Amino acid sequence: MTAPTFYVWPLLSAFDAETIGSKVTDPERFMGALGDAVASFDFNAETNEHVTTTGQGLVPLPGGLPYVSAGVGPKSVDPAHYVLREWRGDVKAFLRREYAAPVESLAAVVYTTAAYLADPDIKPEDARALTASGATHCIVAVLANAGPKPPAYSPGRLVQNLAGGNRSALVWTADEIREHAKAAAAYANEWDVVAD
Repeated sequence: MTAPTFYVWPLLSAFDAETIGSKVTDPERFMGALGDAVASFDFNAETNEHVTTTGQGLVPLPGGLPYVSAGVGPKSVDPAHYVLREWRGDVKAFLRREYAAPVESLAAVVYTTAAYLADPDIKPEDARALTASGATHCIVAVLANAGPKPPAYSPGRLVQNLAGGNRSALVWTADEIREHAKAAAAYANEWDVVAD
């Protein structure tokens, strides 16, 4: 098999010098580890909450932990541990990167070129850029995790979904809503997203 080459999805900020959430701190070594992992990954055998279509994969990188910073850290009561950043149209407080928890697991959401080009949400200019790059795969997300598994929805996302932002929420029972709310609140009370 030819060594995989990568195109980074334009909205993925994990490789930026300043970002919110998971961050790749050593891109060259990360790409080498990801190339090794993708070379032996079966893109036809997986679906989960991150991947729903053949050609998409949640690729684990067990040896890549030194190349990243976790996207979360334990909540602090010290205001000096936080920075204000704009995120999706709102100004929010984020834990400073220096307080990120040690990375416990690392994975990347990677699409084959064919799967990326088949995605109906891809902008035409992104499809052209990927094709022009000659890359075999597209990196869509970097998940440098620490602490307990985050709930399916943050408190804000849960409220938006219940207010009509997600059709699947329209059929949730009251007990399902309470379970989602308990999980979102418990996580938000203990962990915060980090930023540079």
